[in-house]
Amino acid sequence: MGKYKKLSIAFSIIPQIIFLKILAHYPSFVESVYSHGIYIWISKLMRYMFGWLPFSVGDILYTLLAVYVIRWLIVNKKRIIKDTKHWFLDVLSAISMGYLAFHILWAFNYYRLPLHESLNIENEYTTEELVNLTKQLIKKTNRIHLSLAVNDSTKVALPYSKSEVLKMVPNGYDKLSEKFPYLEYQPRSIKRSLYSLPLTYMGFSGYLNPFTNEAQVDGLIPTFKFPTTGSHEVAHQLGYAAENEANFIGSMAAIHHSDVYFNYSGYAFALRHCLYETYRRNPELYTELKEQINIGVLKNYQEVRDFWDGYQNPTEPLFKATYNNFLKSNNQAGGMDSYSYVVALLVNYHKSNPID
Repeated sequence: MGKYKKLSIAFSIIPQIIFLKILAHYPSFVESVYSHGIYIWISKLMRYMFGWLPFSVGDILYTLLAVYVIRWLIVNKKRIIKDTKHWFLDVLSAISMGYLAFHILWAFNYYRLPLHESLNIENEYTTEELVNLTKQLIKKTNRIHLSLAVNDSTKVALPYSKSEVLKMVPNGYDKLSEKFPYLEYQPRSIKRSLYSLPLTYMGFSGYLNPFTNEAQVDGLIPTFKFPTTGSHEVAHQLGYAAENEANFIGSMAAIHHSDVYFNYSGYAFALRHCLYETYRRNPELYTELKEQINIGVLKNYQEVRDFWDGYQNPTEPLFKATYNNFLKSNNQAGGMDSYSYVVALLVNYHKSNPID
């Protein structure tokens, strides 16, 4: 590669960053041209290419990339001192090209319209409205729980294998797309990650590979979490980059699913978000509401907490802090602290769609 060509590629990251800063002011343009246009074709092409394979192509590509980078650093270690300028240009060129591919293939979705605007609902809510929805969710979750468990003190155990749950996840989107056609999910590509153990130690239950459009789920998490985690990652595949929006859509997909175990997982997931936000606003009211929840439901929550407690390690906060900063640098001001906005979507959506 010629000197000037490499120089232009390396420093192309600067106009890319400037372009993104400008793009952040035009979410309607991103929504119509990219998210509901270009991205749909890109994502479908990726899933047609890789979705039919039973293993994670993206994880394998990451492995090969890691091996290549390590080898390159070893081979070129002397250049760090002897040829610092060109060594730096090589590294910056690779970063610039990866940054460009990342945004073209998926990450422009970070700059689309906020979901509440697409749904034409409010993004603010009162404590009274929060409590009202929480009570509705408690009644619904308790009712489904009692239909699945031996008694109100027994946790629900899904009668499916994790592989079976992943195959069932898209059915929730089939139902949801009847009301929201843009959530149609074809073709499908949802898999267990080959790196489930590292993901667990980092504190993540799944991720979307933006370069292959494969939804990856941590294969170690409790089966109870598979319906909502899988549905969450599919929401990312469909172009909803924000974690809070993917949480809302994922819970809705599970709630609309034809399988009652998915319904239970979806309602319990939404309830947990509302309980957390209630605790932030009024700890005493949270305690009062918690006492109304079936002990078996709380045991399902405890099952998940115990799982994550078993993998706590000193590096987890570092990984989460890094990802949090990554989100903030990509037009997600709230970072991973998504509870309030998820609850805003839940509260305001259910104003006109009450829980039966």
